Amino acid sequence: MQGNRRTKKTLWRWRSNPLRRRDDVLEAWVVLAVWAVIAVGGTLAGVVTARAAGDVLDRQRAQRTPVSAVLLADTPKATSKSYRSVADVRWTGRDGSTRTGKALVGSGKKAGTTLTLWADAQGHLVAAPPSSSEAAVEAGSLGAAAALAATGVICGAGRVARWRLDRRRIAQWSREWELVGPRWSHKTR
Repeated sequence: MQGNRRTKKTLWRWRSNPLRRRDDVLEAWVVLAVWAVIAVGGTLAGVVTARAAGDVLDRQRAQRTPVSAVLLADTPKATSKSYRSVADVRWTGRDGSTRTGKALVGSGKKAGTTLTLWADAQGHLVAAPPSSSEAAVEAGSLGAAAALAATGVICGAGRVARWRLDRRRIAQWSREWELVGPRWSHKTR
């Protein structure tokens, strides 16, 4: 005798089987659809998001230009809580007009110090654009986050569908037991 050997049936839900229910086949299709949508939809969401983020960051690098600004007042010395402070600066815009504004600069700078700041197309001071490597990392991170979010939503929808199928099967078993159960409940003397 060969003993207890368990045989594994692959794709058992699609095989002809007298115990196979319609819900079993439906559940198999739900699982297959979830994995297919995860593979395609998650990848597509990640790639589209990464490209869109990369385009936005490329546009920022193209639109933002460095400007030479002069510090108008001394900044306080660095403390344990702060090594940068907000200070008044003056710079010349693209159109040649002199502008003033506030910028975050290093602590302990003297008035008249020349700083390199960044301005947008309208001449407003903005944060420095990310370098190409920083932009690539940020775009990749956003793409991965979008792929994971899409995967989570798809898995959740698949789980809800399978839960509903389970509830339906339990209700079917309950109805069938109401028919069969009384036949088994007789007592012998």
